[in-house]
Amino acid sequence: MTVMESTESVSARTDTCASAPRAHPRPEGQDRYTISEVVAFSGLTAHTLRWYERIGLMPHVDRSHTGQRRFSNRDLDWLAFVGKLRLTGMPVADMVRYAELVREGDHTFTERQELLESTRRDVKARIAELQGTLAVLDFKIDFYGGARTAPEGV
Repeated sequence: MTVMESTESVSARTDTCASAPRAHPRPEGQDRYTISEVVAFSGLTAHTLRWYERIGLMPHVDRSHTGQRRFSNRDLDWLAFVGKLRLTGMPVADMVRYAELVREGDHTFTERQELLESTRRDVKARIAELQGTLAVLDFKIDFYGGARTAPEGV
């Protein structure tokens, strides 16, 4: 198994990135990418990709007969999803736990959902905090813009 398991019991959906992923460079069946190709496509470093594999975030990357990593389109989709999780501020340990739950199978849906809902709450709180910060910045920008147009003696 390279990345996400198919979840046959839930209308044959696949547990991958929720939003439509970027188009794959190669069609299914011809999707064997070297680490350097994945670096170019994903923007991640080779060091990061190897680290993800080492910590269990991508534990079953296929290998060629010479031992070189061979990534698939599903791996690219998983990396895109992990990138979104990183943007949420989710701790790496939680991302690894989520990946473990996916590998464990369908009986972990509830725990996966709870983990994502908790992350969603954190993201919403950060958004609210940033909106408050944006309001302060807007106030200051308006203040300084008005100060430049005010007459000197006022």
